[in-house]
Amino acid sequence: MRVLRVSHSAVVHEWRGRERALTSLGVDVSLLSARRWHAGGAPVSLRPLPGERVHGVATIGRHPALFLYDPRPIWRALGEEWDVIDVHEEPFALATAELLLLRALRRRSRRTPVVLYTAQNLRKRYPVPFRWFERWALSAASGISSCNAEAARIAEEKGFAGRARVIPLGIDEQRFRPTDAAAALNPGGRGATRSDASRGLDRIVVGFLGRLVPEKGVLVLLDAVARDPRLHLRIGGSGPLAGELVRGAREAGIGDRVETAGPIDPAEVVAFYRSLDVLAVPSLPTPSWTEQFGRVAVEAMACGVPVVSSDAGALPDVVGGAGLVVGAGDAGALSDALVEAGAGGARSTELLASGFARAAECTWSAVALGYLSLYRSVRHEASHRDASGHEASAPPVEVVVVAYGAPELLRRALEPIAELPVTVVDNSSMREIAAICDDLGVRYLDPGRNGGFAAGVNVGLSDRLAPDADVLLLNPDAVISAHNVARLHGALRADADLASVGPAQVDDDGTPARVDWWLPSPSGTWLEAIGLARLRRDPTYAIGSVLLLRAEALDQVGGFDERFFLYAEEADWAYRAHRLGWRHAAVPEVTAAHVGAGTGGDPRRREVHFHASQERYLRKHYGSLGWQWARLGQWVGAMLRSVVLPGERGHAARKRAALYRLGPVRVEARYLARAHSRAERAAA
Repeated sequence: MRVLRVSHSAVVHEWRGRERALTSLGVDVSLLSARRWHAGGAPVSLRPLPGERVHGVATIGRHPALFLYDPRPIWRALGEEWDVIDVHEEPFALATAELLLLRALRRRSRRTPVVLYTAQNLRKRYPVPFRWFERWALSAASGISSCNAEAARIAEEKGFAGRARVIPLGIDEQRFRPTDAAAALNPGGRGATRSDASRGLDRIVVGFLGRLVPEKGVLVLLDAVARDPRLHLRIGGSGPLAGELVRGAREAGIGDRVETAGPIDPAEVVAFYRSLDVLAVPSLPTPSWTEQFGRVAVEAMACGVPVVSSDAGALPDVVGGAGLVVGAGDAGALSDALVEAGAGGARSTELLASGFARAAECTWSAVALGYLSLYRSVRHEASHRDASGHEASAPPVEVVVVAYGAPELLRRALEPIAELPVTVVDNSSMREIAAICDDLGVRYLDPGRNGGFAAGVNVGLSDRLAPDADVLLLNPDAVISAHNVARLHGALRADADLASVGPAQVDDDGTPARVDWWLPSPSGTWLEAIGLARLRRDPTYAIGSVLLLRAEALDQVGGFDERFFLYAEEADWAYRAHRLGWRHAAVPEVTAAHVGAGTGGDPRRREVHFHASQERYLRKHYGSLGWQWARLGQWVGAMLRSVVLPGERGHAARKRAALYRLGPVRVEARYLARAHSRAERAAA
């Protein structure tokens, strides 16, 4: 696999560990980085190591979001054949827009999948044109890596079609480690440079390493140290608060317990960690900034030092479970936690073990494996591979059924496929359904609520019996034989770009039903309204009543959007998959039976839910203007049908026009409010 990576921060030798680790995995990586950059407040020049394929590129500007690369080296690089282009810049950055523009203009790289990076874990609405850059980048990306979970969620909410991967920032496991790995596992020590005889309950050395600015919480840390005479503080770093810290320590009467070491040379960072009993990361979030990762915490854990952090930004994800987390700005809780983590004994030993485990997840080797998995995902490579990288065998099929009442229909659906791995997610929490599952030997999951079809599917997807299985979604009012499931599976696996397939469907009388539909769009709405549906060119998808999903597509696209309570959830998933390069198909030679709305209840309620979901879909993927244009088309089409169609059909068209005049989501809200009111009166 050939990968072109672009990252201005890779000018720092340590941050190129990702590329070195990827190369060791057999990935052919070429890296373009800034020729010179200001990192950590100091100018850094690119100095490649022997064997590194890294090329310096001149830059204009110094702000990470406001600089541009010299386009000429990038243009030349994009003229080569690449399997993946990995842009390690934020989606809203000028440099990202520049790279995407050059890729669009360069014929050879135009269709190469692009991976972007984001660490921005604050929900910000950027000014124009950066808002446009971000939207364009998120729509163009085939994959996104993020160093924290919140940034990943934000990217998805802002329009990325797939599942953003959380891949931590890396550390060099050969550098960040205790002096003696065996001593690190000894309950009496951590491989630190200080002897065990010099430590104890009377003296706990607390460390801080970072910028000396208010948002890093150093003043809160000073207050915490002053609260307990056992705490002694070593501060490494520089910044505007350096003088204030010295004065504050003297005024608090703890000048003899606070040492300011100044900036720590990178070569001395490990020795600094090893001299500590506990590291503090007491950051304070602000409206415009919060911690995006907290690499010092992982480095300290790898060196055998317990960590106490605040709950700012990504710190709970990085530290939580492997260290102690306290509320930001709570000096009392911070003081207590520092004593608990740094005084030795069983608790400290427990934190050391969990800290080592967490640090192992953040080594460059582990990070490289995460990126290799991401690259394979955006290339739609099979998840089941042998040692040579070829697909070893087709993955198994697991069936997920989201049930809501109608136990007699559910039994009919389950009996032909009970020999397969089956999970029933019961949104109705009925004892009868649990009993049927027990009788047939299939797994029963009760989510404890009716979150809708999409939420039920996600429960099944997140707790699969076989984590890498292809997944057949089966409605409880549909029936397919195990033999036909196997045939459907063969059709899915015969085409590497198919994300989903559905069989032909007939009702109980043998009447065929339409399975493949166009994905909704404003233009398609108007073509149907004026009777020119045959001209539609929208991509198609198979309906979700009997739908087989490919494991690799699930891995890249993610689960269903739970904002769709009922209807359009499979259309939304299919459209997101389409944007990531996948296709969908019906398999007419395989047949399933489908009662249709067998568990749906009130037809009027189904009608309202259906069109409300259409509104949500169009708003999500085409914005407010796209929805209003489609809404007008629906209204015009309904009004035309109300004039030309006689009797009940014309009456139904007038009701449809009224629904779109008022707005389906608004009508749905009124309908649900009335239903809730009736239920309350009945209960009273």
